[in-house]
Amino acid sequence: PCAMMPPILILLLPLLGPSTACTPQTNTTHFICTEPTLSTFPTGLPPTTLAVSVEFTALATLLPTSLLGLPQLQELHLSSNHVTNLPETLLHPVPTLRILDLTNNLLADLPSGTFSSTSHLQHLVLQGNRLQELRPAWFQHLPELQWLNLAANALAEVPPGVFQLLGSLRTLDLSQNRLVTLVPGALAGLEALEQLDLEGNRLGTLPPTTFTPMPALRLLFLQDNELQELPEGIFTPLRNLRLLDLARNRLGVLELPPSPTPTPTPGSSLELDISGNPWVCECPLLALLRRAAPQLVATRDTLCASPERYRGWEVASVSQAGHTGC
Repeated sequence: PCAMMPPILILLLPLLGPSTACTPQTNTTHFICTEPTLSTFPTGLPPTTLAVSVEFTALATLLPTSLLGLPQLQELHLSSNHVTNLPETLLHPVPTLRILDLTNNLLADLPSGTFSSTSHLQHLVLQGNRLQELRPAWFQHLPELQWLNLAANALAEVPPGVFQLLGSLRTLDLSQNRLVTLVPGALAGLEALEQLDLEGNRLGTLPPTTFTPMPALRLLFLQDNELQELPEGIFTPLRNLRLLDLARNRLGVLELPPSPTPTPTPGSSLELDISGNPWVCECPLLALLRRAAPQLVATRDTLCASPERYRGWEVASVSQAGHTGC
């Protein structure tokens, strides 16, 4: 299995390419501007506009009236600008909006009512900003949201229940933040979630019930954290998990989700990356790997740290050896 990729943005795809003039054309349905010197949001867009892309510009300020007169707008791409704040009513004139991309701006916060009128929003990308906290109010009116990217911000915590109303969410990216742990209930409400990315945080511990609300989860990324141990049974609710990445943590003992079948069959085994951890190659680990038979990746970097007789050996080799006594 591999990580799910963002959906193709069909409306804009045919027009992606060299920078086009930033003067709206009459009766156009798509508008793209990548003029580096642009500092104000274009005006005069026709009401037939379905998709707007203003990216890689000097745009720093949006007015509450910037999107007035665009009642059919479905996609708004504002990545790689210098936007520092959003007016609370900016999105009110575009209730049909489905995709909003604000990647790589300078947003440190958003007004509570930013998304109160965008109930049809399906894809929200806030990656690469300066957000330090999540406000529950942002996510109270997004019943159709499927893709939420909050990566590469400065988030130190996920408040309990903040995603409670996102029952349609399939993908959540919280990677490259400053999370030290996840409080109980932080992921409550995510019954439909299939992919969760927590890579590159500072996670040292996780509550035993962290993943209980997510029975549909298939892809879980926990690499490049500071996990030293995992609570017993933490992955037990994840009966549909197909990929688990625990690489480059500080783990010595392993926990795994239950096998999908009593006897793993080709194609049903868990893809597992546990490289870069100081594994204790004793019976609990060795017997678990033999019983679950996961598909280990990066085996050359998956090494035993102890006991001394196996130090530096590949975990897979020790697990398959017949002389371990396990």
